[in-house]
Amino acid sequence: MLLTTARQNLKVQQWITVLSIALFVTKIAAWYLTHSLAILTDALESIVNIMAGVIGLYSLYVAAKPRDTDHPYGHGKAEFVSAAAEGTLVICAGVMVIYETILNFIEQQPIQQLDSGLILIAITAIINYIAGAYCISTGKRNQSIALQSAGKHLQLDTYSTGGIVLGLLVILVTHLYWLDKAIALAMGVFIIFNGYKILRRSLAGIMDEADMELLERLVAILNQNRRHNWVDMHNLRVIKYGSLLHVDCHLTVPWYLNVHEAHVEVDALHKLIRDEFGDAFEMFVHTDGCLPFGCPICIKEDCTKREHPFTHRMEWTLKNLISNVKHNNEAGKLQGI
Repeated sequence: MLLTTARQNLKVQQWITVLSIALFVTKIAAWYLTHSLAILTDALESIVNIMAGVIGLYSLYVAAKPRDTDHPYGHGKAEFVSAAAEGTLVICAGVMVIYETILNFIEQQPIQQLDSGLILIAITAIINYIAGAYCISTGKRNQSIALQSAGKHLQLDTYSTGGIVLGLLVILVTHLYWLDKAIALAMGVFIIFNGYKILRRSLAGIMDEADMELLERLVAILNQNRRHNWVDMHNLRVIKYGSLLHVDCHLTVPWYLNVHEAHVEVDALHKLIRDEFGDAFEMFVHTDGCLPFGCPICIKEDCTKREHPFTHRMEWTLKNLISNVKHNNEAGKLQGI
């Protein structure tokens, strides 16, 4: 399953790289016709699209390789490196746009054949948006940050191109040619900001930063499907390695369960998460036997070994599940292991 997903990601990225080259040639043709600085800045960003596509292609090739002795968790983090490189290149494109705009204030070139250039640029915007939407959809389905980043980059290119098209339409009607430079400057700032967001997300993945949205979703699922033998849970951690989701936690079960019975509870937890997140995940569960201080919050009704009466059900929250401590009968209070 993982290999099939990786191959699909790689195939999509191949098409994106070819498409980026074709769109770059189209934008250069539009610039040649018009001599518009705004269109030139759009073409410069497309150079980044090509470079990012090649980097993304290589990263997905690496990420598709199976785990080995040197990389026991696989090669999925190559996607984060790709996204980091792409974010950096996007920022560089924004800087290039601003530089070319400032330079044009000194050496001005007249705009010509604006209508023909607009048609070509509008076509590239439509194609980019469709390709970006497909990339994001495939990336989310296959949990590939590289494809999602590529898709967002393509759609970002669409928005910037759309802004340029609107601005050039205004220029075409009003003949206010100074707007060409103003649009280019605005697009430069916009590109730099979005490059920062891509870079920030990739660095978060490289540093194994907690995905709070994903954790909240997992906590809600655990609460809704909690079994009576799941007395408590703590030290919950979730890490993504490319499309692979790695989950580990400590699960407290009744102390008198034998190894087989405890394993049944672990299998149930594994199935619950697999049904929600798909097969692209692995899970390690450490089982603990319950202790007397946990009796008041234990929801197991037929327990014959209970030492204290049940008082209340403690809701699992993000805060108490990620803590590396067992919980006692005082809500919100933690007792060390």
